[in-house]
Formats: sequence, C-alpha cells, structure tokens
Amino acid sequence: MRFALFGNTYQAKKSAHAEHIVNLLQAHGSEVYMDEDFHRFLTKKLGMKLTPDGLIGGNESFSADMAISMGGDGTFLRTASRIGHRGIPILGVNTGRLGFLTDVRPEEIDDAVRDIIDGQYQVEERATLHVSTEGDRLKEYPFALNEIAVLKRDTSSMIAIRTSINGNYLTTYQADGLVVATPTGSTAYSLSVGGPIMVPRTGTFAITPVAPHSLNVRPIVVRDDWEITLEVSSRSHNFLIAIDGRSETCSEETRITIRRAPFNTRVVKRNGYQFFHTLREKMMWGADTRE
Repeated sequence: MRFALFGNTYQAKKSAHAEHIVNLLQAHGSEVYMDEDFHRFLTKKLGMKLTPDGLIGGNESFSADMAISMGGDGTFLRTASRIGHRGIPILGVNTGRLGFLTDVRPEEIDDAVRDIIDGQYQVEERATLHVSTEGDRLKEYPFALNEIAVLKRDTSSMIAIRTSINGNYLTTYQADGLVVATPTGSTAYSLSVGGPIMVPRTGTFAITPVAPHSLNVRPIVVRDDWEITLEVSSRSHNFLIAIDGRSETCSEETRITIRRAPFNTRVVKRNGYQFFHTLREKMMWGADTRE
C-alpha cells in the first residue's frame, strides 16, 4: 500500500509517534510519502531520523491508497483540505485531546496498522460543504468537512443574516453569527453554540445561530441537497466567513451560497467502530461523576 502522512507542525508532543508509524508501515512493505512541511518539522525541529519514500509539496498533485493524519481534529480537517476531491480515505491518529475524527489512540497504532494492511477496516463517506460568493472572491479552499460560519468582525454589535433555503426566505438572524454544519461537524463548533448532534450519513445540515438576539430563534435541520443563501449586513460593513476554522473577511455586499460539495470526504474507521459508543466515551454520556 501507498500511504500519505500528514501531521501537526506546531506541537512536538502531537508528532512524537511519527517515526514509529513510518518505520512500522515500511516494515510491512508499504510506501510512505510525507507532507513536506511535516517532514521538515520532524527532522529539523525534533531531530527525527526519517527516510520516507518521497515528500509531498504544498501544491503538488499526489496519489495514495490511504492518508494518515496525526494530531487532533484540526489536523484532520487540514488533511481533508489537502486531499480534496481525490477520494483518498483518511485515518485519524489522535495525539490531541477530544478527537471525534481522530479516534485511533497512540497505544493502538500497531494494531490499527496491522488491521489496515490486512484490509480489516471500513470507509465512511462524509458529506462536505461547498461555499461560493457573489461579490468578494474567497481566497481560501472553499470546501468544509465540519462547518461554514458567518461571524461578526471589528465590532461588538450584532450582524443581520438574511437566510433563504432554495430561494425561499427563512428568516433574518440578528446574532453574532450563523453556523451551517454537516453531521460530521455537528459535534464541533455547532454543538458549542447549541446545535443538535446529527448521526453521520443522515443526509442533513444544521443551521445554528451564534448568540441570537431573540430567545425564540432555534437551530433548524435541513436536507443536504438544499441550497442555503446568506446575505449579511453589519455596522462595520464587513464580516468574517470561517471555513473549517480558516477565516477571511468579506464585505457586506457579498452574497454567500452554501450547498453540498460534489464529492465526499472518506473517513477510515476500524472494524467495530460505533458512533454512539464514541458519543458516550467522548462526551461522557451517562457517566456518574459522584464519589
């Protein structure tokens, strides 16, 4: 098999197991190609001795049977943006904290690699969002696995977000922002602002306001083949758009359209993985914290 390895280039502890993974994969007869920045971080900053089969440049086209993301969910999202439409399945190794996307723990690496080599895994197709604009042109990658958020900028005042679904007016949110999340992203930013948890592959998106002015405003779940249009007005005449955490400024004349992307992000899960078990484990559902 051919693997593409990506990782966190900011925190040494999140990359400590990279050398072991490379050696383990090569011991199984696999080819390992590493992200160039990640390789530089590991060899120059951490002094690791690594001999991958090749390096992957920032804008370079590449192919692999599987990608491995080492870090937390943020690293996984950056890996997904590098994979893009290529359809390469991504395995997440969790060297971060919570880790909904990266659910292979460091102590499970040996068993996980053995299962991957033996073909004992499943691949989940996860819906991805696409955002386009009329007005200011986006500079960043316009696809998101988790969410697209429209947020206020440069002022403490709320913004007004006129929202339509398939051309039909829904409402105008007076709020600090609005989050449109996939089921994958429903346990991320959307959850922290009161959005619902959605089971992966349910064919839905959630629209959740951030600190709305009215207590009557609640999140709404819509079909993922519907088109969402947002028009923003602000006292500062601009706002932020965040695409899986990558943010840039837009002027209030910019019209935003959000729809399902023409491709899915493919997420590798070990056999036996259950979403509800992950919810109980990560969110401590049903845990009795009494002494």
